[in-house]
Amino acid sequence: MTTAHSYRQPGTVLTDHRFSVPLDHARPDGERIELYAREVVAAGKDPGALPWLLYLEGGPGFGARRFIGRQGWLERALTEYRVLFLDQRGTGRSTPVNRQTLPLRGTPGQQAEYLAHFRADSIVRDAEAIRPGLTGGAPWTVLGQSFGGFCTTHYLSTAPEGLAAALITGGLPSLAATADEVYEAAYPRIERKNRAHYARYPMDVERARRIAAHLAEHPTELPGGHRLTVEGFQSLGILLGVGDGSHRLHYLLEDAFVPTPAGPALADAFLEGVRAELSFAGHPLYALVHEAIYAQDPAAPTAWAAERVRAGHPRFDADKTLAGDEPLLFTGETIHPWHFTTDPSLAPLRETADLLAARTGWQPLYDPARLAANEVPVAAAVYHDDMYVDTAHSLETARSVRGLRTWVTDEFEHDGVRAGGPRVLDRLLSLVRDEA
Repeated sequence: MTTAHSYRQPGTVLTDHRFSVPLDHARPDGERIELYAREVVAAGKDPGALPWLLYLEGGPGFGARRFIGRQGWLERALTEYRVLFLDQRGTGRSTPVNRQTLPLRGTPGQQAEYLAHFRADSIVRDAEAIRPGLTGGAPWTVLGQSFGGFCTTHYLSTAPEGLAAALITGGLPSLAATADEVYEAAYPRIERKNRAHYARYPMDVERARRIAAHLAEHPTELPGGHRLTVEGFQSLGILLGVGDGSHRLHYLLEDAFVPTPAGPALADAFLEGVRAELSFAGHPLYALVHEAIYAQDPAAPTAWAAERVRAGHPRFDADKTLAGDEPLLFTGETIHPWHFTTDPSLAPLRETADLLAARTGWQPLYDPARLAANEVPVAAAVYHDDMYVDTAHSLETARSVRGLRTWVTDEFEHDGVRAGGPRVLDRLLSLVRDEA
């Protein structure tokens, strides 16, 4: 472990840590990669007197969030913990994966083999590799948001001795659902979010149809070379799964067109706003391994599950919608082959993505028997109609983990730990302490 100098932000002291871990933990003497994590402690507190809380970000493919001072739930955490924000492997400053770095791995086949080591199992083994050097061997509390909750559930399955408690927000995965089953459950949820959006903003029905009809005839290049198609436009529905997302989508749609000498055209401001929402330049790993996080059958590839399942939900077919008078349905939380042709940050990785989709040999991520005998205090916030993680799947898993206590709420969407801040964390801490 390498520790850099500490520095300050308002009310906090931050310390950078770097670690060397095996790329493949089954081969500890093989290639190694670097991990980065940022420690945050409240100013004036003695770090050595505080227990550790490890934060695992959602995604996959996103680096740990960068707080300034004591924002959000961190304010509550710092009252009793020293907090470690781990950039999971391939994200942030932890050996980042993108179109620029992956060619260092060699051929697309070699890149795909490399990326097979970037799932929850490797992330948890990373955490266990660095924990003893930080805590002196003591277990720590883990807070997992979204995909971070998937990682936390794997942690409970494979290394519960490393956990003093587990807190999960919007991230209780199904223990057994295939990628196909995940998306079969997802499309009806996404449709419900569309209906709710149009009920709130009925004027957006015509606006969305007009934009889609324009793109059907005139696919448009976004700033930076991103090609906007109708399917790409529909994928703005990813916004509908977060607390303020419906409002943000509405404001984006209301200023889509401007008059020009050649007639109405999509406004530069609209196109820039769309690019900011749809580009994977900052998190390409999300697109590359998104379906692989659900793969647990060694004999079964994911085979572009979301694309195949979508064919069975014709209400999401824009051509059929525009031929009639139904509202256009947005999609979200799904990755498709066309992402790797329209987004310049993904286009060089198309063959690699195809090879990952065709890959077999994935291993199970969860141990139902061990979870049924769990002794770690666990609490999970489950959002009533979470667009990103199926509520029914989450509750089924909650019943399968011994001692897990749930807080089921419709007060927040999937980003509840961000929107609810200290209150969400405080509620989960009270639940695990009641259980303990």
